[in-house]
Amino acid sequence: MKSEQELPEYLTLQEVSRMLKVHPNTLRVWDKNGALQAVRIGVKRIRRYRKSDVDDFIRKSSN
Repeated sequence: MKSEQELPEYLTLQEVSRMLKVHPNTLRVWDKNGALQAVRIGVKRIRRYRKSDVDDFIRKSSN
């Protein structure tokens, strides 16, 4: 079992939207087409983004 330090950090839709300076609907479209996929959590299937995925997306976008 992973320790707490090894668990991935998750960001909300709003946090990622502010980080990338895009509208939340843009993130929803990117999730749908696979550009930046979200993880669905819980019964309500709320979108969360792995911080590592967001960091990778930023790195790839800046090249």
